[in-house]
Amino acid sequence: MRDLTIVIPAYNEAERIGETLDSIAEFLDDRGLDDEVIVVDDGSTDETILVASSYSPKFRRLVVLQSERNLGKGHAVRKGMLTGTGRYRLFLDADNSTNVREFDRLMAAAAEEPIEPAVVIGSVALDGSTVAIQQPGIRSRLGRLANKFIQYLLLPGIEDTQRGFKVFTGEASDAVFRRCTSNGWAFDVEALALAQGLGYHVLEVPVTWEHREDSRVRPAAYLTSLLDVVRIKVRVDRQLASEDVNVGV
Repeated sequence: MRDLTIVIPAYNEAERIGETLDSIAEFLDDRGLDDEVIVVDDGSTDETILVASSYSPKFRRLVVLQSERNLGKGHAVRKGMLTGTGRYRLFLDADNSTNVREFDRLMAAAAEEPIEPAVVIGSVALDGSTVAIQQPGIRSRLGRLANKFIQYLLLPGIEDTQRGFKVFTGEASDAVFRRCTSNGWAFDVEALALAQGLGYHVLEVPVTWEHREDSRVRPAAYLTSLLDVVRIKVRVDRQLASEDVNVGV
């Protein structure tokens, strides 16, 4: 088993993924880990695959996976997390909105816990977080409203479910993502709900984040995602009840 897997879901990111891969390569060079980087192309129509593949010489192991059509970020993350073999598996956004170096911050916080968390998530809703560039007002307001709904319905106590920077242990990644089915933007909610339902300790840690222009999330996606959250609530409850399992720590 490798030390660390980094998963990057990508859709039409040819112009931005190079910056992200450069920052990851520099980060990994400083550590000498047995690592792997997995880029999951979600049916891009630009040169994302060619750009990502060209970075192979910079990494110990770089895998570029391709989907024949655009299936959604949830599908891409799930594919990457289940392909990965790392003891820890981090997924982060291709636009580099949260720099990979925040991984150290998450792991330092996890080390302070009495029991090691199986899932550590980046958050901009906690004290100590930094939002370098704010989202436009409508997105920010919709995001806050959506999170209140998510907390009320499914994930009480988790202040920021949607930041694209999350670490799973290998065991938790396999257990959670093989059960996930959501392909849309609400996949984070499903993954966290399954993790909690399986008994895994989820730790939320403040990070530095900045909004990037040309976001793939449109305002209407927030409304669609809320409908997905209701479906996820029903599906997760039924699934865990039928399995009657608790594999976490």
